[in-house]
Amino acid sequence: MNIDQITEFIRKNFDKPDENLDFPGTKIQQIKLGNFTISRMICEPGWRWSETLPSIIGTDTCQYEHPIWMILSGRFAVQMDDDGRVEEYGPGDIGMIPPGHDAWVVGDERVVGIDIQVGSNGE
Repeated sequence: MNIDQITEFIRKNFDKPDENLDFPGTKIQQIKLGNFTISRMICEPGWRWSETLPSIIGTDTCQYEHPIWMILSGRFAVQMDDDGRVEEYGPGDIGMIPPGHDAWVVGDERVVGIDIQVGSNGE
């Protein structure tokens, strides 16, 4: 499937994802559509990347870029490794997050977010 020319009708649902990833305090459901990987990430209150994933992923913070990131519910903070800048995302927010960041749930509500990867990051 080429993003410039869609030639077939495809419908998928996160209730039946192509892949489920379960980590402490977070669940990622992935759907593949052509050159895209769309992930629904569900993070529980108290979850923080740097406290739960380094021993699993092998890095102290997230080294992936997130070219399209949006929050459906809850509040999520992201802190850059290089300059310490913090951005907080809430329902309806959409953005881009460069590699080299920590992230955590803000408050007592679980976070549901959508991450869209294109090309090699999503393959």
